[in-house]
Amino acid sequence: MTRELLSTGDDGIARCGWVSDDSEYQRYHDEEWGSPLHGDDALFETIALEGFQAGLSWITILRRRPAFRRAFDGFAIRRVSAFDDAKVDELASDSSIIRNRQKIVATVKNARTILDLVSANPGELDRLIWSHAPSSHRRPRTVEEVLTVTDRSRALSTRLRSIGLGFVGPTTMHALMQAAGLINDHAQGCVRGDQLEKATERLST
Repeated sequence: MTRELLSTGDDGIARCGWVSDDSEYQRYHDEEWGSPLHGDDALFETIALEGFQAGLSWITILRRRPAFRRAFDGFAIRRVSAFDDAKVDELASDSSIIRNRQKIVATVKNARTILDLVSANPGELDRLIWSHAPSSHRRPRTVEEVLTVTDRSRALSTRLRSIGLGFVGPTTMHALMQAAGLINDHAQGCVRGDQLEKATERLST
């Protein structure tokens, strides 16, 4: 990851320093990363993909996300929960995704656990995750303020582990909190971060 707080693309837009000149990476940063994300299935997908990302770069996952969505039936919790051993074997040999059997098995197990959680109470995963969003958050002003884990992400990790989820460590959950907009962690000076900050201010007035 770059050690620069901000980078300016050929289009003249100031973005977070981790964004490369890859057009899809820039689109993801400008349109998705840090935008509030809700819905049990959508958050299940984010948990799964952040888990697959562990040890890899996010751009690797982003480029394969369409393949992941095809392989995991759009990350519909109920559908993934029904995957059997034969399906796991099939996924473990699918070169279009990350062929890590342990992570594949964990994703199916997580789907089953989450299905138990949300069947009687739709939206429960959404509520559980968003209950860990801080009431306020200061965007990083220096490279040193760009964190990879926080007390909030540790608490979220502990809570999700307590209900039986795997691959939800505190670093992975911090990445989820950033991606799903529980915090606006765009660097100070990032155009997209400013847009999200203004949107939040409008909603609170």
